[in-house]
Amino acid sequence: MVKIGVLTDMSGVSADNSGKGSVAAAELAIEDFAKDKKVLGKPIELIAADHQGKTDIGASLAREWFDTKQVDMITDLTFSNVALAVQKIADDKGKLALVTGAGSAAITNENCNKSTVHWMYDTYALATGTARALSAQGLKSWFFITADYAFGHALEKDARAIVQAQGGQVLGSVRHPVGTSDMSSYLLQAQASKAQVIGLANSGADTLNTVKQAREFGLGVGANKQVFTPLLALITEIHGMGLQNAQGMFITTGFYWDQDEQTRAFSRRYYERMNKMPSMMQAAVYSAVLHYLKAIQAAGTDEAQPVMAKMKAIEVNDAVVRKGHIRDDGRLVHDMLLVQVKTPAESKAPWDVYQIKTVIPGDQAFQPLSQSRCPLIKK
Repeated sequence: MVKIGVLTDMSGVSADNSGKGSVAAAELAIEDFAKDKKVLGKPIELIAADHQGKTDIGASLAREWFDTKQVDMITDLTFSNVALAVQKIADDKGKLALVTGAGSAAITNENCNKSTVHWMYDTYALATGTARALSAQGLKSWFFITADYAFGHALEKDARAIVQAQGGQVLGSVRHPVGTSDMSSYLLQAQASKAQVIGLANSGADTLNTVKQAREFGLGVGANKQVFTPLLALITEIHGMGLQNAQGMFITTGFYWDQDEQTRAFSRRYYERMNKMPSMMQAAVYSAVLHYLKAIQAAGTDEAQPVMAKMKAIEVNDAVVRKGHIRDDGRLVHDMLLVQVKTPAESKAPWDVYQIKTVIPGDQAFQPLSQSRCPLIKK
């Protein structure tokens, strides 16, 4: 048996972006790989659990799955604190971790290992696309509203570096606990900074709440020209906050359902199961699971390191990721998209929310290996 575990956020701020939708995406990948749900003659089994955003719960579940449930690979791993813990456990136990839901660039940087692949996006890629686009518009001063955990810290750090490299300046930042419902004090500090750009280094329901409450304050509209930009915003959040609130925002993403015929075909099938379009995280689970199964087939074994070698040798090519390749540090490199949220008048259907402004080539989107702090990379 080949056993895959989806360790995800079923109940927290990212449940809508990952959660049950990630499980559905993994199921679609297994079905697309083989109608009989087998690889090398072995049945493919899928299990899932909620890590509740807590490092200790995620680590405990991962150990239990690897030690007693015969799980071969764990994917999703929404929240960087959980992903960083589980990737080490996978490596220690000779298993694999395919991180699709967490964003910290440390996963394939200083914390890289031979057993982990970081799939769709990371904090470096998110910050690069959006910060460069806004800098090109002459927006040079920033203030950050940052979620107080590993992902938020990493996203702000990477965005700061890119803003400063573009000749901009950071006027300040404020940190909020994950799951904060009242963002008013943080928004007032951002407003008082007079920064041209208010960058949101948070995710999920936190991003949704920040944008909605900012519009209530009148930020980013009318005479107040401060630009609001979530450095991570998924289509589920844009849908939740509504185009009236989100219109005009620039976002960097690794996937958009309406990009081309392949993305539309996959997304329609996903929609039939979940009654919503897939987020970039959920689409990433599909791509990661499908590529993992292809690699097992090519390797002729489900042993972790021979499979990892095949994953790195075979081009990642599916309905979600095109012409991607996995580097020696475990980073999947592929094209990213810079999109702008449509106005209500421009949108023709409920999930028709983005205009694709530019395709960012993978070698520009992700941190170059020459800057890597991954110990697997020989300098």
